[in-house]
Amino acid sequence: MKNITNLNEQSEVSTAASISGNPDAWFEQKFAEQMEKREAARTPSMALVVTKGTLDWAYPPFILASTAAALGWDVACFFTFYGLSLLKKDLALEVSPLGNPAMPMKMPFGPQWLQNINWKMPNAVMGNVPGFEKVATSLMKKTVKNKGVASIEELRELCLEAEVKMIACQMTVDLFGWKQDDFLPEVTEWVGAASFLPTAQQADVTLFI
Repeated sequence: MKNITNLNEQSEVSTAASISGNPDAWFEQKFAEQMEKREAARTPSMALVVTKGTLDWAYPPFILASTAAALGWDVACFFTFYGLSLLKKDLALEVSPLGNPAMPMKMPFGPQWLQNINWKMPNAVMGNVPGFEKVATSLMKKTVKNKGVASIEELRELCLEAEVKMIACQMTVDLFGWKQDDFLPEVTEWVGAASFLPTAQQADVTLFI
């Protein structure tokens, strides 16, 4: 007990000396300590602007949102233009390789050497062959399943369970003549860009996808 008392007395003496000798340094130290505690207790946040509605482009926002939510972050996703279709009750997503030359075509069946090949399809072929997008969609879904990757429906459900805020762009709804009944009941808000921008401004991470 004497040792503890002596340590406390020494600490008080040291603090008093700091105040009398250099109060600015003592204040800065205390301020820095309080800011560190505040930062450690603060919940990180992420805002996503989701603009694309194809099967391949549906993965990045839902993967990022579900991962951030699993880490305990506050996540808000603003679905606008074609991205708004990702909030519909019935998803009918397809791959659109046309105009995306970096996208490889994978064979989800056959020997391993065949599955490892990245098939580069010219845009002329993708644009002129009837039913090409249907075939590409089928191949991607099969590849996703073979690799054990979650489907878009499963990832979306994970986001909802993790309380990710799903925000719909009302302007897009009006533009395309959709109805709110076409979308998930879990949609948090129906707002315009002006209402979402403050959320994006204050978020620690803001991404446009």
